[in-house]
Amino acid sequence: MDARQWRPVERFTRAVSLSCNVLAEAPRVDRQRRLPQSLETIARQTRPTQRDPLGRSNRRWLVFTGKKGGAEVGYGRKGKGTTIMLMVDGEGTPLSAFTTAASTSEVHAIETLVDTRVSNRQPEHLMYDKAADADWLRDTLDMRGIALICPHRANRTKPPRQDGRPLRRYKRRYKVERSISWLHNCRRLITRWEYYPELFEGFVHLGCLYTILKGF
Repeated sequence: MDARQWRPVERFTRAVSLSCNVLAEAPRVDRQRRLPQSLETIARQTRPTQRDPLGRSNRRWLVFTGKKGGAEVGYGRKGKGTTIMLMVDGEGTPLSAFTTAASTSEVHAIETLVDTRVSNRQPEHLMYDKAADADWLRDTLDMRGIALICPHRANRTKPPRQDGRPLRRYKRRYKVERSISWLHNCRRLITRWEYYPELFEGFVHLGCLYTILKGF
């Protein structure tokens, strides 16, 4: 361009300081996609983005500010989060499920898992991993007619109460892990994004229902 066009371009750049001011008024067009006013007038009427008292912009404000927040969130051996307690039958069908904080010991939630089952039939055997290795839990379940099949911890100092004969059933515990992997097909359960625990537990029950319906 020659010298005759420098001055109009200079005047235009002074009026429009930032390109975001022009882009902010892009929706203000007619049906033929034409601007109703000149860019210079639009830039003069454009106001900067409102800022909060801390000086940060609120344009990219996120409704869900972070994951793993709210009640029933604690620090466990795998970090901060929520534990999903699940009980299944011999075919891997979910019978009971609820959520608790990761800081809560699993051995104190097993009785609640048995009491909240949807089946009226009481299980004869209950298989669990080493987290349920507690003598008081074995005695409590034995009084209810439930035999706890659980291997002992490596640092156990008390006399063993589980021999190899009942542990032969433990090889079929892969069905429990398989049911957990079925629940992980629901991406909403892999990471907790719900602030309220009852909402997250509702998604857990919905995932269990979806797992049951796939069997029909």
